[in-house]
Amino acid sequence: MRCTLNRYGIVILLGVTLLACSKVPHGILSEKKMQAVQTDMQIAEAMISEGHNDFQDDAQKEALYESIFHKHGISQADYDTALVWYGRHLDVYIKVYDRILADLDQREKELGKDAGSSLRSDSINIWTNPSFMMFSRKALCNGVVFSIKPEMGYPSGSVFVMGMNVWGLNNKLRNKPNVHMCADLGDTTVVMNEKIQFDGYHKVILRSIPGKAVQRVYGYIFMNNSNEDYNKIYVDSLNLIRYDYGSAIR
Repeated sequence: MRCTLNRYGIVILLGVTLLACSKVPHGILSEKKMQAVQTDMQIAEAMISEGHNDFQDDAQKEALYESIFHKHGISQADYDTALVWYGRHLDVYIKVYDRILADLDQREKELGKDAGSSLRSDSINIWTNPSFMMFSRKALCNGVVFSIKPEMGYPSGSVFVMGMNVWGLNNKLRNKPNVHMCADLGDTTVVMNEKIQFDGYHKVILRSIPGKAVQRVYGYIFMNNSNEDYNKIYVDSLNLIRYDYGSAIR
């Protein structure tokens, strides 16, 4: 991907001459628009750097970048064209860059704030259901549905980690417990879907997108019992930890 401020900054400083033009022409992202897009791009780069295990292939990175383009109503071509123009007009670019740094400082301060009446912390358990559950062939509804909605939304960039201990699985099972977790960002929904394949401790990580508060976290843990041969499957120590953007995930 060619769209990071740091990489382009090096190319710009080495490869172009400073020109004295102060007005952005029609068809190029305005200074304000470029500032907003680049701020989100910087946060995306930090997310990829911090969570490299979750962005191991280019498709995942491209999806994150495309979500930013969609948010700002632009295309990859619009962004690339803007980078070239600003690279040739460093007097304008430097002013935008200074404002981007100020935006990032402000975002960092805001991301440390949790919603509602909860204590301010870089991590908090938001799980409201029982921490123990059991899957059984005789159960009418073999799972749990959850929906967690704070009064004011969780901060942009929040990461949600569901952890649990599981035992009772066997190799004969064709269907395994399924964890489906979603973050509602208003006009966007981020989804993580994962099956529990073996006994032991499991962690499912859902990362939200920079620039939008998380309005609600919801989903289900469910197992399809049809034609399965097992006794009971147990889950304990079930929790859902919300981390601030940039926090160390444990």
